[in-house]
Amino acid sequence: MEDKKILIITYYWPPAGGPGVQRWLKFAKYLPEFGWKPIIYTPENPSYPLLDESLMKDVPDDLEIVRTKIWEPYQLAEKLNKSNKKFKAGQFDVGNNQSWKSKLSIWVRGNFFIPDARVFWVNPSTQFLEQYLKINNIETIVTSGPPHSMHLIGINLKKKFPNLKWIADFRDPWTEISYYKHLKLTNRSDKKHRQLESEVFKNADITLATSYTDAENFRKNGANAFCITNGFDETDASTSLSMTQKASKFTLSYIGVLEQLRNPESLWKALENLVKTNSDFEENFNLKFVGRIDDKILEVIEKSSLKNHIQNLGYVSHDKAVDEMAKSSLLLITNFPNDSSKGIIPGKIFEYLATGKQIISFGPNEADVSKILDKTKAGKHFGYNDSKQIEDFILEKFELWKNGNLLENTQNIEQFSRKNLTKQLVQIL
Repeated sequence: MEDKKILIITYYWPPAGGPGVQRWLKFAKYLPEFGWKPIIYTPENPSYPLLDESLMKDVPDDLEIVRTKIWEPYQLAEKLNKSNKKFKAGQFDVGNNQSWKSKLSIWVRGNFFIPDARVFWVNPSTQFLEQYLKINNIETIVTSGPPHSMHLIGINLKKKFPNLKWIADFRDPWTEISYYKHLKLTNRSDKKHRQLESEVFKNADITLATSYTDAENFRKNGANAFCITNGFDETDASTSLSMTQKASKFTLSYIGVLEQLRNPESLWKALENLVKTNSDFEENFNLKFVGRIDDKILEVIEKSSLKNHIQNLGYVSHDKAVDEMAKSSLLLITNFPNDSSKGIIPGKIFEYLATGKQIISFGPNEADVSKILDKTKAGKHFGYNDSKQIEDFILEKFELWKNGNLLENTQNIEQFSRKNLTKQLVQIL
């Protein structure tokens, strides 16, 4: 029997780097094993904030990829202010770190480009895909956001083809994302964002969320929502899982992008105190950053007593990042502190789990991340003000490391493998 076709409309695709690209890259990799033929629709000339050529190896040789040109205003914005490069990845200067140029750029982004700066690709894509769907007899499409303008393509195609099955995949929420309130929206713009989001929820046949809380919130807002989390690919994790040698230093690592809105200041204070009061810890501690850490955060840490303990590798390939996870003693994950963010599950947590390393997490109380850590016995979740408890936890792990008893832990993680998650997706389809 011929495989069913599914068109995946996504802005992020290799050589784009970062977590956003991996979700549908991995689904596309495993869908053929379950009787589905994925076809990718993506921009020909996108403006990606990060590049990672190593992800190209996961693109199947026989995968059909359709590309059309996109116009984006980012080059113009970056001439106005170099910090606008952060906006492509949803990052912002906040508080006293905001210059007048940053404030102006944020206001323009939120009010002139609704829902985002990739909106200029919506109408050309609708026109192109209207013909493409007819010619190729495609009955199922996926739109993956952010950027949430991808979902506007879905709305347009659903209106033209009412019988088309449309899956709207939200890797992050739209109006509930933590930085939404930092967009300096006018009442009119806020209303427009919420109207478009509601239209997606009501018209998509299926809405996918990456966390349990987000799926519940989407259902409350009228969506036929299901949760399929992100995960880890055994083929990525196999090398790391075999690397169990003890590191020469007790290494706490953060892998990924760390922006000001998720800065765990209480952790830096706890680590400072341990370095100042515990000579054994001071001698053996290493703080490693793999990825992009905000300049303002790094500047503060480098002025503290942690200065001589920092190892900043910068952005590396995904394969290298997984290796660095495996070489760590303790892995750090951070989320936005507000309660509305408790449903965000950063994708890196699943690759953290696959390494078997212990995890220290920061975010709101009763977060979905906390539930996963409890279920897998893989670490502990803290609020941003739990300074003494943070110190005690790190010191406990340090003593175990020093005595060679900091054990690997991979309990109950099979449900988060990319192949099993693809099986869940197919069952929903």
